[in-house]
Amino acid sequence: MELVNLFSQAKRRSKIVIDANRLLSRLGSSKKLAVQLAGALVFTGSVGTGAYEGLKEQVTLEVDGKEQVIQTHANTVAELLKEQNVKITNEDEVYPSTKTKISDDMDITVHLAKPVKLTIDGQEKVIMTTAQTVKELLKEQNIKTNPNDVIMPALSTPLEENGKVSYEKAFPMVLNDGGVSKKVFATSTTVADFLEKQNITLNELDRVEPDAGEMIKQNDTVRVIRVEKVNDVVEEPVDFKEKEQEDSSMYKGESSVISEGVKGLVKRNFELIKENGKVVSKTLVDETLLKDPVDRVVAVGTKSVPKSSALVKSSAPKSNSKVKEMYVEATAYSPYDAGMSGITATGINIRKKPNMKLIAVDPNVIPLGSKVWVEGYGIAIAGDTGGAIKGKRIDILMPTKDACFDFGRRTVKVRIIS
Repeated sequence: MELVNLFSQAKRRSKIVIDANRLLSRLGSSKKLAVQLAGALVFTGSVGTGAYEGLKEQVTLEVDGKEQVIQTHANTVAELLKEQNVKITNEDEVYPSTKTKISDDMDITVHLAKPVKLTIDGQEKVIMTTAQTVKELLKEQNIKTNPNDVIMPALSTPLEENGKVSYEKAFPMVLNDGGVSKKVFATSTTVADFLEKQNITLNELDRVEPDAGEMIKQNDTVRVIRVEKVNDVVEEPVDFKEKEQEDSSMYKGESSVISEGVKGLVKRNFELIKENGKVVSKTLVDETLLKDPVDRVVAVGTKSVPKSSALVKSSAPKSNSKVKEMYVEATAYSPYDAGMSGITATGINIRKKPNMKLIAVDPNVIPLGSKVWVEGYGIAIAGDTGGAIKGKRIDILMPTKDACFDFGRRTVKVRIIS
């Protein structure tokens, strides 16, 4: 109430000053009186003006970081901003609000909205924002960031008018390097750029899947195949050959080993291509013969067999005019060898009868179903065939694989009984 009275007095004193000026114009003839009266009026006017100025409020106004202290008669924040020629739009931020009444020592902050180009996963748009930093801008746009996201410039960077901000959201994918997989995060880019960001270095022969120029996407798997070329030098045996030597002292169909063969030795240099440590190709580069193989020499009879001939050993059954006798190469097999069904060519289930005497034969040499005496084995049934059993070859049934290994490969005499 006291301030209102003071303001009213000041106005009245201002009016007195005006009326006094008019009076002075009429008292032009009394110079001394006019001077005295004018001095009194000036004093009275000064007191009124000082009182009016004393009614101003002092406020601190900050606009986009620029601060100033102002004396004002404005009633509201809106009037103050208008008084200071600060134009406000709906996108601007004012605190306290423009409707707030002015009070002494008030702090007023204004953030004027500025245009910024924001690119999200390759899509660009211009927005008006009062955000002061990149971090505030993304929060304003309801963008939740993760440590693997790509944000340029950094989150703490102050925003400028017409500034540019780029945001790329990271997504999960799998990186398989040399056969070892791990989960990683990446943004949309080419395979080549992705590998560079993952600090993956490719050697000369390495390759990647998909191709380096292709774009990656969420849940993709990028494979780095580590390729290496190495040389492998090995020494390997060389099989000997078998040579037949005619012997007129032996009957036709008979044979005997004169000298066993000896395998040779060769050094071979291979070029190996490995992918992720596994050999995928093997190429012979060169070889050196270290030891020559020695042929196996077998005597074969050329003497005609007389009809009355009885080529019988004490352990063999007696022969008759229908008996056919010969030497054959024999191997052994069991009911459980790889590829075996357990049923022979004549329908015998050898898995149920693994101990029966049975041989696989070439039907063109030994008829299926015939009884055959086999040296060192006994009388067996020619009850099976085999893809590798051609000519004078037989395969002897053994109950176990160990028995087959013990038998090995040998030349035996056989006699077809019936």
